[in-house]
Amino acid sequence: MKTQSGHLVHLVQGAMIAAIYTVLTYLAALAGLAYGPVQFRFSEALTILPVFTASAVPGLTVGCLLANVFSGYGIYDMVFGTAATLIAAVGTRLLRNVRFRGVPVLAPLPPVLVNAVIVGAEIVILSPGGFAWAAFWTAACQVGLGELVVCYVLGLPLAILIEKNKTLKSLLQ
Repeated sequence: MKTQSGHLVHLVQGAMIAAIYTVLTYLAALAGLAYGPVQFRFSEALTILPVFTASAVPGLTVGCLLANVFSGYGIYDMVFGTAATLIAAVGTRLLRNVRFRGVPVLAPLPPVLVNAVIVGAEIVILSPGGFAWAAFWTAACQVGLGELVVCYVLGLPLAILIEKNKTLKSLLQ
């Protein structure tokens, strides 16, 4: 049973994750990498954090909502992009114990797949030509590739770093 201070820790962890996610997304936006069909949001590396703490699920969700305020897709991205992040964070949390040599190798996969499908569909549906399967698969692959790179090239090493660093790991538990 969590104490009142335990709930406060959970709230603060989630808030910190939301703030860091938002700032990292805005930094990627300054480089032209945060919004659109090809995205390399540095913040998506944080999608590995539900492996270590349940606080990351609401933290990532709120961070994504705040980051998507400035998306060119407006309210649609605030709703559907944020829903994608929530679904992906829950999926990552569920896969936290699937490990190969102690590394949560499948944990970065939900953000890749969920964002490819939901954000890919969002981009195509909101495009002037409307939905077309060929355009959807192109957008899904572009979004998915960007997610794959960030989640596995940055996120998985972050997970390994946290696993090996007792201080970092204890901060997230």
